[in-house]
Amino acid sequence: MNGVLVVDKPRGPTSHDVVARVRRATGIAKIGHTRTPDPLATGVLPLVLGRATRLARFLSGADKTYLAGIRLGAETATYDAEGVADGARPAPPPGVEAAHVREALGRFGGSFLQTPPPFSAKKVAGVAAYKLARRERPVELQPVPVTVHAIALEAYREGVATVRLVCSAGFYVRVLAHDLGRALGCGAYLESLRRTRAGDFDEAHAVPLEAVERDRGADGFIPMDALLPALPPVTVTERGARRAAHGNALAPDDLVRPRAAAAAHVRVLDPGGTLIGIAEETAAGLLHPVVVLV
Repeated sequence: MNGVLVVDKPRGPTSHDVVARVRRATGIAKIGHTRTPDPLATGVLPLVLGRATRLARFLSGADKTYLAGIRLGAETATYDAEGVADGARPAPPPGVEAAHVREALGRFGGSFLQTPPPFSAKKVAGVAAYKLARRERPVELQPVPVTVHAIALEAYREGVATVRLVCSAGFYVRVLAHDLGRALGCGAYLESLRRTRAGDFDEAHAVPLEAVERDRGADGFIPMDALLPALPPVTVTERGARRAAHGNALAPDDLVRPRAAAAAHVRVLDPGGTLIGIAEETAAGLLHPVVVLV
């Protein structure tokens, strides 16, 4: 199986746990995931199988859509419910209404710098930040550019704001919750999170982890030829296919027909329409394979 298996991740196991369980269920040794969502997240988790693991970097940078439950009234060290002692919940903050939450959320649209949370896998002098945070050591992380394409308040009840957002890869929804609480002056943390879309994959593609373990998840499998539809395809000649397979640059006469338009990356298809690689355009106008799948 070379392609993507879209799992509906349950709350509890980490993404690495899901990979291990799918590996045992399917017998496929080469499995990876395309970026880890927040620890308590559920929902869409694309797993790359077999040769498709070579495409992970093109899949992991896609935008994500989330439905977040943000509880107002307190902060936690982890910025989420994992940091709540004994499951205690704060009372809804007095005076905070849906209109206030909606106005505050408006400040988080567009592109800006976001500082990762101290309990994260980001490295500080070669050490994961969460390891330093657990030892109560200072954690100084550099802000990184992120983009929120859309953000909206869907409901506010009993101190919990339900927020839907579309964001760039690398965005921490936990930090959004923390910063929203600071903006409202009442504190907040992420109580629940569901990823409803990751790039081209949404809930319609996802199958429960239990179903994958039961029947190897065939319903959620997407073959390699159907991946990365946003990248324009180029079909190569037999000679071009041989050159691409060896990582050699492709000239215009290696293509079945001229490219319709220039693009940073293209999908390289053999004469039969099978995806054999991803290529990027060089300064000389050639196509250089950066991923070879055969």
